[in-house]
Parts: sequence; structure tokens; C-alpha cells
Amino acid sequence: MAIRSSKYKTVAPRKLKTEPNATTPQSVAQSRIPAQAGDPKARSLLEKGISELQGLHKLLLSSEVDPDVLEDFRSALNRVRNAAWAAQQSIARGENGQDSTNVHSLLVGARVRATYQLCQALTDDLKRTDIDFQRGSLIELHEATKDLTKRLKRNIDNLSGATIGR
Repeated sequence: MAIRSSKYKTVAPRKLKTEPNATTPQSVAQSRIPAQAGDPKARSLLEKGISELQGLHKLLLSSEVDPDVLEDFRSALNRVRNAAWAAQQSIARGENGQDSTNVHSLLVGARVRATYQLCQALTDDLKRTDIDFQRGSLIELHEATKDLTKRLKRNIDNLSGATIGR
């Protein structure tokens, strides 16, 4: 467990004041989603989340935040953003009469694209001589990529029915 620095103060999120007729993410969401669409509980939670994110936005702009907490927040926010994108894509495909690929499949596809991009960037980094790499991290990455390579080969073989070169 990481020890958090005590030099950063914790500030409670503030309620945002909204102006009449102001366009907010919440008002946009309400105008796009018919009242009867989707799960009412999910809608309520998403609207509450939008409001809380608005408060966090102001907090981030006006306060100093513990870097570790900020990193965790950004990671969680990115996962939620990707899940929201995948859900939106799945709904849009269904509404357009296309195959409404499930949300999980869309998320995995997004992860594959992101991993490909990271691998390309890491390959370039590994060619450099001005970077000090940590042996332990490289060994862990090597082990993870060996396992990933085996699983990828199995999946590709299952999809194509052919065997790729070993």
C-alpha cells in the first residue's frame, strides 16, 4: 500500500451553481435521452455522476491534489469513459439496425487498439540508448507478453482455422 503525502489537503467537492438555461452535460444528456429510455436507476446514477464530475472539474482547477490520488482518478475516469463509449456504440449500432456488438466486445477491441499503440511506442523506446530501464519491470513485461503471445496465437488460430508460423 502506498503512503500518501500529507502535504496535500483534502477538499470536499462543492455543489455547482447552475444558471437558468445554461447548457451543462446533464442538460444535454437529458435532452438526448427520452424519459422512458433505458433503466431509470442507471439514468439517475449517471445524472448524479455528471453532477459530481462537474464539481470535481472545479476542484481540479482550483486546488492542489495529491499526485497519487490524481493518477488513480484519471485511470478510473478513463475506464468509465471507455465503457461509456462502448455502451454508446452498442446502442447506436442497434438503433441503426447494425449488429449491436456487446459492450464488452467493443471494450476489448478498444484495448487491443490501445495495446497496439503502446507496443509500437515501447518498441521505439527500447531502441533508445538514453533511457534507463529497470530490469525487474522489463522481466515482468517479457513474461506477460510471452503469455499474451501464446493466447493471441490460439485465438488467431481459432478465428482463421490456420496455424501461423512459430
